[in-house]
Amino acid sequence: MSGTFALDPRLAADTVFVADLPLSRLLLMDDARFPWLILVPRRAGLVEWSDLDRDAQHALLDEAQLAAAALRAVAPCDKLNIGALGNVVRQLHVHVVARRAGDAAWPGPVWGSGAAVRYDAAARAALPARLRARLG
Repeated sequence: MSGTFALDPRLAADTVFVADLPLSRLLLMDDARFPWLILVPRRAGLVEWSDLDRDAQHALLDEAQLAAAALRAVAPCDKLNIGALGNVVRQLHVHVVARRAGDAAWPGPVWGSGAAVRYDAAARAALPARLRARLG
């Protein structure tokens, strides 16, 4: 776990920067079908939640709660999905996805559910700004 933090290229290609929190980089998945945030702890070499020490695990949980509250404020939802899978992108990251009954993947998972619909330029600027405002 030594070295410098670098965001996985797949995450970099599929997301929009929102903010750097004390532990994690907060990203918006660039898929307008699902309001979807991703937290990536800014530490090199992390793959599993258990790679974090206890204090960092708690910090990541706190940041997931903060991200969830911000997301719900800007994208009301019927269900909030939070998970860390890492089967495709091994770098430790936590998904926070606002789901609505009848969305493009409902009630199944968002992963692998059709092709992403990128945000238009205005939304790519506005939504991260609204999220930042909710983060305080």
